[in-house]
Amino acid sequence: MFYIPNPDKDPMLSRQEAINLLNIPDGEIDSLIQYAGFFRKKYKGNHVSIHLLTNVRSGNCSQDCSYCAQSCQSHADIEKYRWVDDKKLYEDHAFVHDHSLSRHCIGLSGIRFTDEDIEKLAEKIRKMKSDGTHICCSIGFLTKKQALILKEAGLDRINHNLNTGRLHYPKICSTHTYEQRIENIRMLKDLGYEICSGGIVGMGESREDLVDMLLDLREIQPEALPINFLLPIPGTSLEKTDTSILTPEYCLKVLCLARLMVPKSDIRCAAGREVYFKGREKELLTVANSIFASGYLTAQGQNITDTIQTITDAGFTCAVESD
Repeated sequence: MFYIPNPDKDPMLSRQEAINLLNIPDGEIDSLIQYAGFFRKKYKGNHVSIHLLTNVRSGNCSQDCSYCAQSCQSHADIEKYRWVDDKKLYEDHAFVHDHSLSRHCIGLSGIRFTDEDIEKLAEKIRKMKSDGTHICCSIGFLTKKQALILKEAGLDRINHNLNTGRLHYPKICSTHTYEQRIENIRMLKDLGYEICSGGIVGMGESREDLVDMLLDLREIQPEALPINFLLPIPGTSLEKTDTSILTPEYCLKVLCLARLMVPKSDIRCAAGREVYFKGREKELLTVANSIFASGYLTAQGQNITDTIQTITDAGFTCAVESD
């Protein structure tokens, strides 16, 4: 049983309290959702933010992230290109604007980029920002110079996920470190960027690993905290991962914990939403206030019409963020 929240005070869970929360009996999930939902409503009202994601550079990545279809060790059957066709990029952006979605998210595979690449991306961002739409970019490690170029072009937010806990990270990726990710985020925050940072659940991590990641995210205080639930992609190192832990109840506990750890963030249920929460959308949106429509970087997702219907059927509204 959870205490009635104090409306004037956010929760400050200890590490052990957070671990205990993930271990509560499934029969207590309703009271946990109610508890986390209080803070969702306090800071985010009844609205759900919808985002569209465009894969601007696909495949051929030098990093060995075991979950990713674009990594150097992946044999996944995906489309690979250096730059997405401008027509596709600008059509997606127009779609975001015309449908009053919250944000256009663009992703580029890779860890480091040349200044020439960054200048080319900046030109595209300037063109897209002409309509005032909020843009977030997932783009690996930038130099300070490159980050400033993109900021001057109008980029609002950068996504850089921690993905898992510090101790578990070497089992997921060996070509860069967890600390490098932390340092990159600190640099971007110092430059005034909004931060989007979260993780992936179901990669063989322990509950302690998951809690440790959320503790680091509480220190970062990202504007958005996306939680992905692993979809084992054929051809990746994690293609045979046992995802039986990802029951709807456990997934809801994870989202509740994210809300309680970082209550002011947009808690986004990202990859896996359509698989692990089918029929549980009302409970999901009671805690999370942000989702993607029309798919992910290399995976399909629910189309925009059905996404909006899912939101309204659950008793929530779609909101346009004013940035």
